[in-house]
Amino acid sequence: MQSIEVRLESHSYPVYTGSGLLQQSGLWARHLAPGKILIVSNDVVAPLYLEPVRQALSGRVVEHLILPDGEAFKTLDTFSTVVDQLVRMKARRDSNLLALGGGVVGDIGGFSAACYMRGIRLLQAPTTLLAQVDSSVGGKTGVNHAAGKNLVGAFHQPAAVIADMDTLETLPRREFRAGLAEVVKYGAIRDADFFEWLERNTAAILQRDSNLLAALVQTCVENKAAVVAQDEREAGLRATLNFGHTFGHALEAVTAYQAYLHGEAVAVGMVLAAKLSHLRGLCDDSCANRLEALLETFGLPLRIPRTIVPEALYEFIELDKKAVSSGLRFVLLSAIGQSLIHSESMKDDILSVIRQSQQNGEIERHGT
Repeated sequence: MQSIEVRLESHSYPVYTGSGLLQQSGLWARHLAPGKILIVSNDVVAPLYLEPVRQALSGRVVEHLILPDGEAFKTLDTFSTVVDQLVRMKARRDSNLLALGGGVVGDIGGFSAACYMRGIRLLQAPTTLLAQVDSSVGGKTGVNHAAGKNLVGAFHQPAAVIADMDTLETLPRREFRAGLAEVVKYGAIRDADFFEWLERNTAAILQRDSNLLAALVQTCVENKAAVVAQDEREAGLRATLNFGHTFGHALEAVTAYQAYLHGEAVAVGMVLAAKLSHLRGLCDDSCANRLEALLETFGLPLRIPRTIVPEALYEFIELDKKAVSSGLRFVLLSAIGQSLIHSESMKDDILSVIRQSQQNGEIERHGT
């Protein structure tokens, strides 16, 4: 078992990675508050991992809530369902919410923990690659709104993140590959050596070599922990972690969260952001080409479908929560491993890269 500390001004917490962690009762006990426990999971993860967690928590008052799986259910209605359950079980301020699942479960569970009685203890148990390397760490929680992704939310740091690597063995192929988009992101924005390591080890990563996956997850968590420690509330540096997300979130929203997994949309968004970087003269075309080649090797989508109206996509981009009064903010690249926050791209620039993507043709990678 490895432990990486996320060091914040107010407090620190560990991110554990390793095998068989969900069953370790002592590990859970180390970080739980004394009150009741609500496990929030979904109908895909719960049949696999709910019972082992419940057994590890034997002797405690534990209830569970099973949500439907999918980004389409990351809504205020679902949030209300979680809060209703906390009320029904008479959870008090010393209670715990344990989020067992991927990024959607972690976001909804975390937001519910942040809001209920102005904050109860949260433990994250991410079961997808995307959640283990990214969304479970850093305290961002929230739900989607019809007008855009993650428009309703709060910062609420977990007491601990327990990432059991064994859960990756049951992850469907499409989900695994979607998680690799967030992995590539860390190399692209701040870790050129890691990006090169990914380029050298694509085949073994796709085969889910356990040693390589352990190193991969740890490197991503170390990168994110370093950024969050410097900028917990996204005042500056942390915004670079949104590379590809402005385009990606808009793509998810314009397709009503039905066509893309989050990582797939981010992959498309990163390609567009790299193209925008080149258009703005910030990097040469080899930067975008390397990024595109790695994402394609990992079987991720690269293009905006021709069926999407560029202006409709742009409307969602305008509502992106990272925008400020002075304009839209994009995370762009100056080189592989070097990123910057840029707010000088005009509407014509953005529509240009969208249309260029469509002209190059859509590459479908939505396999199971």
